[in-house]
Amino acid sequence: MKVLLVNGSPNEAGCTFTALSEVAGALEKNGVGTEVFQLGKKPVRGCIACGKCRELRKCAFDDDACNELAGKIRDSAGVVIGSPVYFSGPNGALLAVLDRVFYSNMGRFAHKPAACVVSCRRGGASAAFDRLNKYFTIAQMPVVSSQYWNAVHGFKPDDVMRDLEGLQIMRTLGNNMAWMLKNIESGSPPPEPEKQRMFTSFPDGK
Repeated sequence: MKVLLVNGSPNEAGCTFTALSEVAGALEKNGVGTEVFQLGKKPVRGCIACGKCRELRKCAFDDDACNELAGKIRDSAGVVIGSPVYFSGPNGALLAVLDRVFYSNMGRFAHKPAACVVSCRRGGASAAFDRLNKYFTIAQMPVVSSQYWNAVHGFKPDDVMRDLEGLQIMRTLGNNMAWMLKNIESGSPPPEPEKQRMFTSFPDGK
């Protein structure tokens, strides 16, 4: 059993990584393996709404992190996505990749436990936290909670290590993720979806 930890920061060992490492430590103490996926600093594409992913079952663009990340999520028991807060929201490069990952894998992540963590110097954490959680709820992924919103504060990793409340939130998240995964592994199968997916658009104005 393995949880994928996505470091959506361009900095390999910055504040976001520090937060994810605290989650990883709690998971590993509970006997759950972890793997870190580093988004890095390479260019990424945004979705162009070409629709080819419906035919290919993957994004048509195969020259950045999107399809590799999607495969790793599918192969993992759970996922934690971490991001720094830029202008009151997550890293734009991460969002560009996640838009394509989730759209091109619609229905393939269902019932996989997920959580996000965010790192900010001061403000914007709750807005970034909300934005990332929306990926999970549209994909039928159970959102794992902690004891507060999953955020750490600081301008550099040493600052994060002094955020004792934030670090405890990360450990609690890791413990709760491990607990949920073990219950899923030993419990009942997920519910069957309804045969027909409904879409409401009111084309006739009624």
